[in-house]
Amino acid sequence: MNKRILVVGASIAGLAVTHWLTRYGFDVTVVERAPAPRPGGNGVDVRGQAIEVVERMGLLGPVREAATDVEAMQFVDRAGRVTARISITEPGATEIMRGDLVALLRDQDGADYRFGHHVRGLRQDADGVAVEFERAPSERFALVVGADGMHSTVRRLACGPDERFVRFMGHYFAFADADATLGADRAVTMHNSPGKMAGLYRSGNHAQAKAYFIFRSAPLGHDHRDIEQHRRLLREAFADETGWRVPRLLEAALADTDLYFDALAQVRMGSWSNGRVVLVGDAAWCASPASGSGAELALVGAYRLAGELARAGGEHRTAFARYDAGQRSLVRSKQQIGPNVSLMVPRTTTGRSLRDALARLPILGPLGALERLLQGRARPLPTYAPADRELP
Repeated sequence: MNKRILVVGASIAGLAVTHWLTRYGFDVTVVERAPAPRPGGNGVDVRGQAIEVVERMGLLGPVREAATDVEAMQFVDRAGRVTARISITEPGATEIMRGDLVALLRDQDGADYRFGHHVRGLRQDADGVAVEFERAPSERFALVVGADGMHSTVRRLACGPDERFVRFMGHYFAFADADATLGADRAVTMHNSPGKMAGLYRSGNHAQAKAYFIFRSAPLGHDHRDIEQHRRLLREAFADETGWRVPRLLEAALADTDLYFDALAQVRMGSWSNGRVVLVGDAAWCASPASGSGAELALVGAYRLAGELARAGGEHRTAFARYDAGQRSLVRSKQQIGPNVSLMVPRTTTGRSLRDALARLPILGPLGALERLLQGRARPLPTYAPADRELP
């Protein structure tokens, strides 16, 4: 019953749900628009219940071995003087580069991977989903899982246009490779001007550092696949910034062929499924990079979705409803990002000074401990079918 499943997207959510589905005996095909696995990306946090998920996958040891060792976030003025510094270590949590986590997930299962493939049509009926591909013959699957990010093609085809679900948060962001010598070792270094932030993420365990940019803006109507447009918008936003090492970071970012640029936004949906099509990860609930919870939500959501399908013996209506009910409260809490954006990108010089003064106060550690305590009260993760369960 509903054993053949198509997963669209081969990043964290797609690979994690594939891992669990194959362990439960489903026949999984994964398609990914990119021509090969994507090695790059930013640092992502494996925290909260995601730690337990990774441990159940047998990957906690490898994840910790590949972890970054970034210990602090610091703010600098135009001359590079540190105006505030915050410890960002979190007991039990692990930060790992997205590409490293994807590589670990990719090596764990025996699914049929097809890179360079793009879905352009879905047609559901009582028995399955006919999937039309851009450069391959159409195929039928029992179920389709959309794990293809905030700009999900699967969501658009099954549920409607982006405008119905994507909520712009008044900022744009970018990241790219940069020279590690531009920032402090084992730290995230940030420089602000009103409404803008440029920074450098430098791990002692990785030779390559990452440049980060965020700026306030009205909607720009950008094309998320047009990298030349992205370069132009980023250049225009930071062309007049001469403080600290911003010009050198900008030069490196504009030269990087893997520059990533997008709107800071969230995905809000009343339901993550429509018939035989279901969404997971950013396609369903993107909380935005400002939440710091993308990997956590992806790993936990993928675990729940695959587990509920196994628990229901592949019966999708029951499984999708249980998945939604189990994951919804976690997503809701992570989408409440509070003052994160305002702290990273103060609107004024006065706001920047107040932020730095707050960061120097000895209250952030206790506040973080309180947040972790409250998260620890979440309902325990369910234990689903054993790995050797045979589907009907």
